[in-house]
Amino acid sequence: MIRGVRDVLAGRPTIEGAGVHLRRVFGSAHVPRFDPFLLLDDFRSSHPDDFVAGFPWHPHRGIETITYMLEGSVEHADSLKNVGIIGPSDVQWMTAGAGIIHQEMPMADASGRMGGFQLWANLPAAQKMMPPRYREVQSANIPEVEHKSGARIRIICGQVDGVRGPIADIVTEPEYLDIAIPAGAAFEHAMPRAFTALAYVFQGSARFGLDAEDLVTSEHLVAFDEGDTVQIRAGDDGARLLLLSGRPIGEPIAWGGPIVMNTEDELLTAFSQYREGTFLTRAG
Repeated sequence: MIRGVRDVLAGRPTIEGAGVHLRRVFGSAHVPRFDPFLLLDDFRSSHPDDFVAGFPWHPHRGIETITYMLEGSVEHADSLKNVGIIGPSDVQWMTAGAGIIHQEMPMADASGRMGGFQLWANLPAAQKMMPPRYREVQSANIPEVEHKSGARIRIICGQVDGVRGPIADIVTEPEYLDIAIPAGAAFEHAMPRAFTALAYVFQGSARFGLDAEDLVTSEHLVAFDEGDTVQIRAGDDGARLLLLSGRPIGEPIAWGGPIVMNTEDELLTAFSQYREGTFLTRAG
């Protein structure tokens, strides 16, 4: 069964961190429509003043944050003593679990550009207090396959044509693909029927459904109905998009800033522990 288009959303400008200008594709206002996904930010910019202030030290609990870079770089440090820099086409997959404190400081490339995406994925109640972990994946370790249509697919998480991405052991079984489709070409991809499926067009344009008439342009998100196959046909200028899918959790969500739990009491506890300096000892 081909998945139809349920919603098309346009990202909205917002400011986060210490003054980073970005485009919020979806966030807390859309919970629980995109379960298990909570938030997607597009932070591409050619103006360093938009991002140099970065995201100074802050806590997370109960979620996973996934950063995928296109241009420039982000320097990371956290309470697990991880330190590193991710650059173009690199990925940072951080499972906050019971608690982590980190900072992310964007840096421009030689042309003054920096950009990529950050996705937040929820954790089920049974895993919200799991030990935190940090994974950094360099571009060279992310496989790319070429479809018969000429589409090129970078596999961050999930599987295409028997090739698996480097990120595994994620409880919501997500798939995260970066797909570039030549002008007019068509691409089909199978996924579990009941999984949430989203596509974010960030270059060019595309139709979703081979017979579809409506053209979805850059900086728009498509949310799909249930089904087992997604069909995408690129517009006259080609298309590049993120294709995301994951198993819905179906649990209550209590969201406070960088912490997402199941109840308001759990949120209050987390922020109380952060103020008292016991946030990380609880995580351990």
